[in-house]
Amino acid sequence: MTDVTRKMPDTPILDQLERGPWPSFVSGLKRLARDDSKPYAAVMKDLLGQLELSYKTKKGYWKGGTIGVVGYGGGVIPRFSEVADKYPASAEFHTLRIMPAPGMHYTTDVLRKMCDVWEEFGSGLIALHGQSGDIMFQGCTSKNVQPAFDALNEMGFDLGGAGPALRTSMSCVGHARCEHSCYDEPRAHRTVINEFLDEMHRPAMPYKFKFKFSGCPNDCTNSIQRADFAVIGMWRDDIKIDQKEVRAFVGERGRAYVIDNVVTRCPTRSLRLNDDDTLTVDNRNCVRCMHCINVMTKALSPGDDRGVTILLGGKRTLKVGDLMGTVIVPFLPLKTDEDYAQLVDIGRRVMEFFADNALEHERTGEMIERIGFGNFMEQVGLDLDPNMVAHPRTNPYVRMDEWEAAAAAYRARHGTSGGSRPEEIP
Repeated sequence: MTDVTRKMPDTPILDQLERGPWPSFVSGLKRLARDDSKPYAAVMKDLLGQLELSYKTKKGYWKGGTIGVVGYGGGVIPRFSEVADKYPASAEFHTLRIMPAPGMHYTTDVLRKMCDVWEEFGSGLIALHGQSGDIMFQGCTSKNVQPAFDALNEMGFDLGGAGPALRTSMSCVGHARCEHSCYDEPRAHRTVINEFLDEMHRPAMPYKFKFKFSGCPNDCTNSIQRADFAVIGMWRDDIKIDQKEVRAFVGERGRAYVIDNVVTRCPTRSLRLNDDDTLTVDNRNCVRCMHCINVMTKALSPGDDRGVTILLGGKRTLKVGDLMGTVIVPFLPLKTDEDYAQLVDIGRRVMEFFADNALEHERTGEMIERIGFGNFMEQVGLDLDPNMVAHPRTNPYVRMDEWEAAAAAYRARHGTSGGSRPEEIP
C-alpha cells in the first residue's frame, strides 16, 4: 500500500450513484480514499478508478486465484486485478470471511479492535454482514492475509466458509432481546457449527451448504428462502392470550382497526373478535404466520410447548430457480442435551447424503427436486408426515390394483382375519 499522495480519480459515472436520498457505498469508498493519513488511501483511490473503468466498459476486472492461511482450505476470497498496470495499488484486494458471534452480539470494544486490525492490515472497508452472516473484511494484500487473520483469531474469531463447503451460519438476536423466541438459538447455532467445523474449513462438498437459525416463524435470518437447512422456532400448543391486553388494544385502536388489520388478515380465518372485545383463536387451523402476534404483541404470544421446525432446500436462483425450504421435521423440542444431539444427527445425515449424491454445483433443494422428496426422506431415515404436504391432492382418481395385496400384508402383520378398509392400512 504505497503512494498515499496519489490523486483522486475522476469518477463521473460513480458520482451518479451518490445522487438521491439513500446512502451510497461510493461515498464510503471516497471517504476512505481521501484520508491520506491512512496507508490504505492509495488502495481505495485505485479501487475507485478500476470500478469506474468497469462501469464504463461494462466488464469486471477481478480474477480469482489461490490464497489462504495456514491450516485452512477456505475462508479467504482471492481477488487479483486484471488491470494492475493501470491501478497498481489495488492489484490485490482479497476478502477475509470471518464468522460472527451467534445472534451477532458484539461489544463496542470488539468492534473498535476489528476496525484497528483492518486499518493496520487491510483497506479499512468492512461489511456487516454477508448473506450467510460473515463479517466481510474486504481489501487485503497477499502478504497481509496471514497476519490479519492471526490478529482476528487472537480476538477469538475464526474464518468462515467459502467455496463448495459448509458456509458460515447465522442466527437471529433470539431470546436475548426478542419475546417471540421459541428456543435457545445461540446454543443451537454453536452446537451445530462446532460439530461440523471441519466441513467449513476444508471444502469437500459438491457445492455450498448453509444452516440458519431463526427463533420464531418471523424468520429474521431469511432461512426459509436462503438456507439449505433452516431451523425455525415453533410452538405446538395454543397461542397464549391475555384478554385484558386484548381489551386494552381494542380500546386504544378501535374495533374497526382490529377487524381490518388483525382478524381479516389471518390467512386461515382463525380469529374472531367477540362482542365483549375478547379474542378467540381457532388454534387447530392456525398456521403460525405470526401476523396477529406481531400486531398485538402484549396481548398474544407463542405457546409454551416450544421447539423447532426443520426445513430443507431453500436457495436463490441457480439451476432450478428460487426454492423455499420444505418441512422435513415438523416439530423437534430443543430443551435437553439429547434434543440437541438429535438436531446434530439430522444435520449430519442430510449433509452426508448431500455430499455423496448431489451433482457438482447443485444445491440441496435441487438435488431433492431431481431425486424426489420421498426418496430423499427414505435415504436419510426420516419419517414422512402430513405436515410436509405442499398442497392437497387435486387428482380425483385413486389406484386400487394394489389394495388387496396391501390388505393381506396388513392382516399378516397384525394377525387379523377380518377385512380392512384401505384407509385403515398404514
